[in-house]
Amino acid sequence: MPACAKTEQPNDPIRAMTAGAHCERREAERSIRGDATGRVSSSYGEIRMSLKIHPAVDDGLKPAMQDFPGGTLRCRCSDGAVEVEITGQVAHNHVCGCTKCWKPQGSLFSQVGVVPRERMQVTANGNKLSIVDPKATIQRYACQACGVHMYGRIENKSHPFYGLDFIHTELSDDDGWAPPEFAAFVSSIIESGANPESMAEVRERLRELQLEPYDCLSPALMDYIATHLAKAAGVLPREMAPA
Repeated sequence: MPACAKTEQPNDPIRAMTAGAHCERREAERSIRGDATGRVSSSYGEIRMSLKIHPAVDDGLKPAMQDFPGGTLRCRCSDGAVEVEITGQVAHNHVCGCTKCWKPQGSLFSQVGVVPRERMQVTANGNKLSIVDPKATIQRYACQACGVHMYGRIENKSHPFYGLDFIHTELSDDDGWAPPEFAAFVSSIIESGANPESMAEVRERLRELQLEPYDCLSPALMDYIATHLAKAAGVLPREMAPA
């Protein structure tokens, strides 16, 4: 059973978008040797536990709480922290290797998931937030004091993910969030300084953590994006159920 099925909620509107999609495994990479610019040095298959993917997953995945009510995200400021209230469970949580998402210092990946925008509300010190890059598709709101990204929002109504906000659940002290399900944009960690020769080792570590590595999004989310675009282009009927 794929990890996404384990945390699915019966009436979850986000899960309904990708119902029926199935996971695919990528072909295993050939064995190569390399180091990750000081992060790790070993042969393929001899995975070092010191390889830091992300603090939320390095010691194993924590299970989601059934009927999780949500929680509060807080920036890293010791005084006057920005607070964001989330109602309900996060969906499609994953670790991401892109260079745009906020990640804890020393981590190869960020951790990010989505919630409907109506379930997200800034409840304290919202005046400290500013958009990192107004021209980006995802407008990431960060604390001007500590630099932590509190949430990301898409304003383009024709975008497949319009209506969903991107959040980092590790900013919450509440237990019960759905764990990451896969790893996205894995190759992009090279753009952040990872040694290209270490990538087979990184992917093996991700699989060891039960996070299937992809160089885009998961198959379920890619199917959803393609279905949205096909409907917009008139290739598929708009009333057709999502893939």
